[in-house]
Amino acid sequence: MKAFLDKDFLLETETAARLFHDYAETTPILDYHCHINPREIAEDRQFENITQVWLGGDHYKWRYMRSCGIEEKYITGDASDYDKFCTWARCLESAIGNPLFHWSHLELQRYFGYNGVLNRKTADQVWKLCNEKLAQPSMSVRNLIRQSNVTLICTTDDPIDSLEWHKKLAEDPGFDVKVLPAWRPDRAMNIEKPDYLDYLDQLASLTGLPEVSSFRALREALKRRMEFFASMGCRLSDHGLEYVMYCPASEDEVEAIFLKRLNRMILSHEEEMKFKTAFMLFAGREYHRLDWAMQLHYGCKRDNNTLAYEKLGPDTGFDCINNYAPSNQTADFLNALCLTQELPRTILYSLNPNDNQSISTVLGCFQDSTAVAKIQQGSAWWFNDHKAGIQEQMTSLANMGNLSGFIGMLTDSRSFLSYTRHEYFRRILCNLIGGWVENGEFPADMEILSEIVKNISYYNAKNYFKFDI
Repeated sequence: MKAFLDKDFLLETETAARLFHDYAETTPILDYHCHINPREIAEDRQFENITQVWLGGDHYKWRYMRSCGIEEKYITGDASDYDKFCTWARCLESAIGNPLFHWSHLELQRYFGYNGVLNRKTADQVWKLCNEKLAQPSMSVRNLIRQSNVTLICTTDDPIDSLEWHKKLAEDPGFDVKVLPAWRPDRAMNIEKPDYLDYLDQLASLTGLPEVSSFRALREALKRRMEFFASMGCRLSDHGLEYVMYCPASEDEVEAIFLKRLNRMILSHEEEMKFKTAFMLFAGREYHRLDWAMQLHYGCKRDNNTLAYEKLGPDTGFDCINNYAPSNQTADFLNALCLTQELPRTILYSLNPNDNQSISTVLGCFQDSTAVAKIQQGSAWWFNDHKAGIQEQMTSLANMGNLSGFIGMLTDSRSFLSYTRHEYFRRILCNLIGGWVENGEFPADMEILSEIVKNISYYNAKNYFKFDI
């Protein structure tokens, strides 16, 4: 029986172990999509205790705690940080089969040197150990990033964000990890939201327009902000969608829909889809012009528990998989951009694992010589970034596409301890490839294999996004 979380954790063969320890383990990290706060990096925040850095904003943990029947005061409520941590420790001891068990213990090992098991019996010991460590200068936010071997981070930023903290970081000679913005225009697209008109007022004020009173004016405002983001080093966008829609309409029809919303009239679902299709086609063409990559995250049905949403707000753990993600509309959307030769490098992520095969086939319809794997299937996302989900995503990609051109893992996290997810991913990657080699399905050519592993771990993303690092 193997020891728990030993040096060969998840590595089942000699080839897997060699690929990980000799190549993947020491390769740097490029975190091209996350939700961490750039202000905390600029100010080099020092966390007071493990709860602040570990449980704050982590809806993965919150969902699991609720499934254990925990009262909300110990999750997002007013219980003390100590009580929240002890409650989490008690829940964690029963998290068999859940990736949270692996992630949590990888983080305890790598950042705090704790090689035991966190549970109700060890909670007090771990609390004291972690807090003593966190008080040391070596555990500030910047030093956590440095010791994780991270070279570049892309945050997630709204078009109206001032990017003031990115500017301060770019001008700071004392921190050599690049922190770049990524364009996330969901609020500009979500015409059905109650605060949409207020958002348009903010956008107009920021861009020097008297008002955003037409779709044409909205496009102009967003183009101005895109140019600003580009000047700050932005190389990619990101969109959160229910699904990739394709419901085309004439420009006059889209303008009429926009005017209807300005007049505070209720739009039909078809009108919303026509507007959002026009918005996404505009965005895709601008990304092509700017040479940005476009990330499309879809297949999520958000904020399902109305009572919880009204009390706690969004991003608090009440989202689920949306089963409606038709590949025909995805293909039609990409084709519309391709027809005018304005299809940017694009990454497709679906929250629904049933979409792996359809995504893999859509990719092949739009690859060309302008980039290696120009259209990517993004890494197993959110509810899928566990051992089985990561294996399934990469196996599907390998079966129907170019796994060796895959841009690999991202944290998609709000925590500065989540870089161990790259290690977790790389162990699964090396085990998958190592298994194929050991089974005689691919030659044991370490020169080729090491290049594949290092590229998926880091270099493919560096080249795909054209980062200067």
